[in-house]
Amino acid sequence: MDLHLPLDRTSGLAVQIAAGLRAGIRAGRLTAGTRLPSSRALAQDLGVSRGVVVTAYEQLLAEGFLVARPGDGTRVAPLARPSAGDAGAARPDEPRAAVADLRPGQPDLAAFPRARWLAALRAALRDSPHDALLGYPDPAGDRALRTELAGYLGRVRAADASADRITIVSGVAHGLSALAGLLARDGRVLAVEDPTSDRQLPLLHATGARIVRVPVDAEGLDVAALAASSARAVLVTPAHQYPTGVVLSPARRAALIAWARATGGIVVEDDYDAEFRYDRDPVGCLQGVAPERVVLLGSVTKALAPALRLGWAVAPPALTDGLREHRALTDLGNPSLEQRALARFLADGGHDRHLRVMRRRYRARRDALAAALRARLPDATVRGVSAGLHLYVELPPGCDEDAVVAAAADGGVLVTGARSSWSRERADAAPPALVLGYGRTGTARLERSVEVLARAVTPRAHG
Repeated sequence: MDLHLPLDRTSGLAVQIAAGLRAGIRAGRLTAGTRLPSSRALAQDLGVSRGVVVTAYEQLLAEGFLVARPGDGTRVAPLARPSAGDAGAARPDEPRAAVADLRPGQPDLAAFPRARWLAALRAALRDSPHDALLGYPDPAGDRALRTELAGYLGRVRAADASADRITIVSGVAHGLSALAGLLARDGRVLAVEDPTSDRQLPLLHATGARIVRVPVDAEGLDVAALAASSARAVLVTPAHQYPTGVVLSPARRAALIAWARATGGIVVEDDYDAEFRYDRDPVGCLQGVAPERVVLLGSVTKALAPALRLGWAVAPPALTDGLREHRALTDLGNPSLEQRALARFLADGGHDRHLRVMRRRYRARRDALAAALRARLPDATVRGVSAGLHLYVELPPGCDEDAVVAAAADGGVLVTGARSSWSRERADAAPPALVLGYGRTGTARLERSVEVLARAVTPRAHG
């Protein structure tokens, strides 16, 4: 395939290749579904290193112009459209697909490392003895996975973890449900952040837990308000609070640990979005500072895919025993082969490599979304940019949050309002806001989506 990519050898080659391909897509010369040469073949054709082409392809993958799937190569994305007025542009009367789904909590599943995961599954199946398929799995989880996780969490999250303190669960929600039930039976009142994920509250109430809400401000959980409550356990998201995106400040971290030690309280640390921090190296988890008082919950939901249903709880001994007994009495453990595959994926460095790629991709998307919001909605306040896969956007004063969400949907952009995350007592005082996820949306579509949002924030969307 002749891609017509003239290069100036005195300047950035990857930038030129990306720009040339982008121009070809916009002009209609490269239509949706067109398969591009492999990075090796294009590098040979252009007389450049393969790394240069890989960098250009990764940039266009991040922007949403290209898609890549194992076994199918790299192709022009189905949603890529020629620019208006260019040759091959869609006619005005042709239907257009939704611009984007910016609802939070969605990683880029198109980037799931299918080939490497398949190799890990094959290795797990090949190396597992016959007896590994006999009977039910260990309710604590596969020993090899717990050993690998202990090393990984110690290295990456500064956790104080050992295989004997880790219990494998089916994601954070599963671990949280089990823990809340254990804490409720122990008579503990559980404090929950305000605001928080409205999907967690029904789960917690279903366990029989008594819930109190504790405010979150610009430094994270208000520990003084926690201390004034009846709670002797608290659920927090210190790495990237949902939905506000605030990172728990050093002073609040110290105060929270002091509260737990003084009261005998339990801190349940949901390590939400901890893999993705952009302004600095990720801050170590609370559990590593006070392992006797903190339970660390994590999963591969955002790093890999929600459908894997693999997570972990690193807990003090008494709670570890309770969690394992709960597993033995309820669901008898996670599938063995998938656990062994994740152990292999961690051991051979596949997980680390995947996270490095995804951090670059997500950072590019965060930057594009934040820049577009600054340009198109200068009166909005953007929070939570330092980490994670979503931004918290406070709308200009006087906006009707529900009206903006509805108007955006009419324009083809799906967004989530923040009001349902707040308690009734604080919802009326909270500024109208949107929680915008950017994990699965390329930069070009993010920019077009903000144009739709800017039109949605109009006088007719004000109360």
